[in-house]
Amino acid sequence: MRKIKGLWKLLFGRTTLLVLLVLFQIAVLIGGFALLDKYIFIFNYILGFVSLVILLYILNARQNASFKLTWIMLILFAPFFGVIFYLFTRVQPGTLFIARRIESTLEAQRPYLAQSPELLRRLETESPETAGLARYIHDSGNYPAYENTQVKYFPLGEDKFREMVKQLKQAKEFIFMEYFIVDKGFMWDTVLEILAEKVKEGVEVRFMYDGTCSLSLLPPKYPEKMRELGIQCKVFAPIRPFLSTHQNNRDHRKVLVIDGRTAFTGGVNLADEYINEIQRFGHWKDTAVMVRGDAVRSFTLMFLQMWDIGEVNTPTPAENYMRYDFTPEPDLPCEGYVIPYGDSPYDTEYVGERVYMDILYNAKKYVHIMTPYLILDEEMITALTYAVKRGVEVIIMMPHIPDKIYAYLLARTYYGQLIDEGVQIYEYTPGFVHAKVFTSDDEKAVVGTINLDFRSLYLHFEDAVYIYKNAAVADAEADFQETLKKCQKITRQDCREYNSLKKILGRVLRLVAPLM
Repeated sequence: MRKIKGLWKLLFGRTTLLVLLVLFQIAVLIGGFALLDKYIFIFNYILGFVSLVILLYILNARQNASFKLTWIMLILFAPFFGVIFYLFTRVQPGTLFIARRIESTLEAQRPYLAQSPELLRRLETESPETAGLARYIHDSGNYPAYENTQVKYFPLGEDKFREMVKQLKQAKEFIFMEYFIVDKGFMWDTVLEILAEKVKEGVEVRFMYDGTCSLSLLPPKYPEKMRELGIQCKVFAPIRPFLSTHQNNRDHRKVLVIDGRTAFTGGVNLADEYINEIQRFGHWKDTAVMVRGDAVRSFTLMFLQMWDIGEVNTPTPAENYMRYDFTPEPDLPCEGYVIPYGDSPYDTEYVGERVYMDILYNAKKYVHIMTPYLILDEEMITALTYAVKRGVEVIIMMPHIPDKIYAYLLARTYYGQLIDEGVQIYEYTPGFVHAKVFTSDDEKAVVGTINLDFRSLYLHFEDAVYIYKNAAVADAEADFQETLKKCQKITRQDCREYNSLKKILGRVLRLVAPLM
């Protein structure tokens, strides 16, 4: 009976319907292209001219070289489809609206995110290169560096969950939550029960999740249920059966802010596999941090930035930012510098990638990396391999049991080249690594949502926190070393003996890697 229900859900569920409607639209477009190409001969000359203009534009655009190459190949080998698809992705009213809304929100928040000149001068004396990175992050994304901030590192999702529950129960003023994945189960049921209780106590609760959840995890009218509980709720970019480039830019952030004094971020979503309550791909290795103190302000405003994007043609009232700007506890034991930052696909700055590359180019002893995916462009490959050539130890920790086989096959295509250059690659044998962590030289660490793949680095809304000379750096590195004991090192021999068919599939996938 259960199998019959599962088959019924597969055949007639929302996901199947959405896929069929999108495939129908694609079929109509391709059919129209074929008819035009067959019967309107003069159109081929026009198409050739337009293709040339677009190719010249792509070559001169401020865009990653891998994306340029993918578009050039598509237009050269399938001119009609390539031209129409490129124009379709570049002329979208919805995406233009979102870009303008983000720009106006950042401008409104600018007075609240001014960089302290005194702090920057102190940082300059300690580390000129870190001060330069701090200037770049602030100038590019409006995110300042902070002192007076405490950071607590969590080596597992269940560790973060326990502290998260404790802090939620202590909320007095407001709770802001923004997550990529939300799924019913022990974790979310526990959190939802606390949120509902806090609303009754007069706490303002806002909750936002990415629209991919409405595809298969949560009912389409779930926000209405949340509002019935008194929880303000929004879905970012709900999945709809219409072709739109807006669907390509997901909100991959994981941000929790409590009373403007405590914030969480990291790889942990709101689903039971993230805390090993259930097992899907072996043991789930994830990480997170809790931030308390001055730096929470950036997380508060980062959340409000995404909340205020709203829907197209739906004006969002201006936020009273001062209402959520709380003074942290004065007696927090703090050290070092902390820079929370976000990354947006709607500007020309790839902040997430630049921070990672800055660590690689300035490392003196080591760079240790945890990432679930490895889909790299030439710039990142150069940064990784050049660090090794300078005598820096570079270790990348990857999953041994992948959640997405296509992503793993793609990652394997980079193993041989990186190993040949001296980069060490380990796989976490107990299961799946979902952590996104960089540590370097016992001084620097980044913990956040940013994977080493094209989607995270260029296409998604992401967030992370850069930590310098804070005790959390040592905690993150100690966790890396402890986890490394459970990993197997991948050798060149392992690469040679890997399944030939899987190697070929991975190489073929490299053709469309920037779109994955």
